[in-house]
Amino acid sequence: MVKVLVGCPTSETHKYCFKEYLEAVNNITFKDKKILLVDNSKTIDYFDFIKNSGIDVIKTHYTVSARDRIVRSRNILREFVLKEEYDYFLSLEQDVIPPKEVIERLLGHKKDIISGVYFSRIKSLTDKKVKVLPLLWTWKDGSNNPYSMADVDLDLVMNNNVIKIKYCGLGCLLISRKVLEKVKFRYDDKYPTFDDLHFCQDARNNGFEIFVDTGVKCKHLIIKRPWYWDGNKEIQTFKK
Repeated sequence: MVKVLVGCPTSETHKYCFKEYLEAVNNITFKDKKILLVDNSKTIDYFDFIKNSGIDVIKTHYTVSARDRIVRSRNILREFVLKEEYDYFLSLEQDVIPPKEVIERLLGHKKDIISGVYFSRIKSLTDKKVKVLPLLWTWKDGSNNPYSMADVDLDLVMNNNVIKIKYCGLGCLLISRKVLEKVKFRYDDKYPTFDDLHFCQDARNNGFEIFVDTGVKCKHLIIKRPWYWDGNKEIQTFKK
């Protein structure tokens, strides 16, 4: 049987969407799965809250840098996959709500890295306007920069396709053990981005391809988020 670990880094800032996430992961139909969160909050309160909900959780220490604590937490999950001999890791962020058959759908394509689709309000690389777009990117024509990218054609995303992509977020991404044996999660101080960009680049540098099943569409609870990332200061800033 294939074993799948499902989880993500989290903190008390995601308590607003925990109820929906709990219901979603409990409804995932794949049988041989384990749900595991890694809490990097300032206090122990959210860890206790998650534990009392029935989901397994590991507590790690807090640092001011959001990127530091997210990468550290994600590598704890990576080590758990390797140590406990899981076959895949489904990186499922706490504000991403997948269809219940998400694992069967993504596993069925027999890819080492394959994403579902979720949307967010981001700046289009085509016209520089903030739009609701999928967190998926393809190659930019004529660019030799390894980190250059372009928007994925929305027509492709709206249909049920399996397409190769250059970059994606880590919100709903199935990753094989084979990939995790070679690739750790990290970020780079030279870029303002989080670890998703670098994970995709490192995976491709190790010979892996990245795909998306555009039929696996997820709900993104970002519209309910009572805070926003301050990328320059690397802190979570609450809206008043």
